[in-house]
Amino acid sequence: MNNSKIWLSSPHMGGSERNYVNEAFETNWVAPLGPNVNGFEADLEKYLGSTVHVGALSSGTAAIHLGLVLLGVQAGDAVICQSMTFSASANPILYLGAAPVFVDSEEDTWNLCPLVLEEAILDSINKGKKPKAIIAVHLYGMPFKVDEIKAIAEKYQIPILEDSAEALGSTYKGQQCGTFGTIGVLSFNGNKIITTSGGGAIVTPTKELKDKAVFLATQARDNAAHYQHSEVGYNYRMSNICAGIGRGQMEVLDAHVTLRRKMNDFYKELFQDIEGITVFDAPNTDYVSNHWLTAIVVDSAKTNGITSEKIRLALEKENIESRPLWKPMHLQPVFENYSYYGKNVAQNLFESGLCLPSGSNLTDEDRLRIKKVFLELLKL
Repeated sequence: MNNSKIWLSSPHMGGSERNYVNEAFETNWVAPLGPNVNGFEADLEKYLGSTVHVGALSSGTAAIHLGLVLLGVQAGDAVICQSMTFSASANPILYLGAAPVFVDSEEDTWNLCPLVLEEAILDSINKGKKPKAIIAVHLYGMPFKVDEIKAIAEKYQIPILEDSAEALGSTYKGQQCGTFGTIGVLSFNGNKIITTSGGGAIVTPTKELKDKAVFLATQARDNAAHYQHSEVGYNYRMSNICAGIGRGQMEVLDAHVTLRRKMNDFYKELFQDIEGITVFDAPNTDYVSNHWLTAIVVDSAKTNGITSEKIRLALEKENIESRPLWKPMHLQPVFENYSYYGKNVAQNLFESGLCLPSGSNLTDEDRLRIKKVFLELLKL
């Protein structure tokens, strides 16, 4: 059995990507505009449905930044953000000079807790600073509690910036993630469900908002023969070459989702009789996760002292990558002085959780190697 690296989530090409990229070279469309950009946006709009409009950008982080700008976030504003997430969800708040207000998770989906969210909103209002936006994340592809979160957002008239960076292909009650917020965000980083090598997209309900996002993403150049700028702009547009990769990836998106979900089934079967190891899964059939990453929670009191860290090290010894869950933002040094609401749900998940290899390109041999580590570690 070979000992090549088994990655947590590596890029998986479908075969058609090269055709779109070669066409870009042959026609000299290598700039941040062109047929592939237009085509990729159209492909995403068709896939997402719900009459949304999509702007292809250089990263998911850029999409969050522009989303906050479109929602009118300015210096001094408060923005609520799910604490258990990647730092890219929160960093753009600081780009704008605003202040993040971090909120704990709930145990069903590991996402924004509706009860704590409302507590944070009310306390912020009482302090004279109503939050300007709510950043809600579909963690690891698992939809957040959409109905509850939307009801609270509507009650207090606060827009939702829906961070669907990890959830392309996930659905809630049959509707695609990325289409629930006032503005949605997608990511096509190298480790995502599909990739453009790097890249992201902003999802808007109107063409006017999309056009505004694209305007800002292309340095906010006014309609003039010379270069004139009346607003601050950004260099955030996706290139035609990267969009070509994306067009090829869209052809295999559903297949990749199916394969990721099969990896989740593999782990559920592996651990079905193991006391103390729980595989993260949907709370009910309303939630369909793409299972971008499959994660487990380890109760060392029930596993004879085997912790998530011992598992990580055992996998690493066999050249298999795994990773602790996202360290909550309110525990990060860069954010430790900002407000946090909740208890220890996110912290406990971080301390006992582990993400396991979940790629759509994993082989039967890879699965045997992963299984072998657990069989030996757990002495099964």
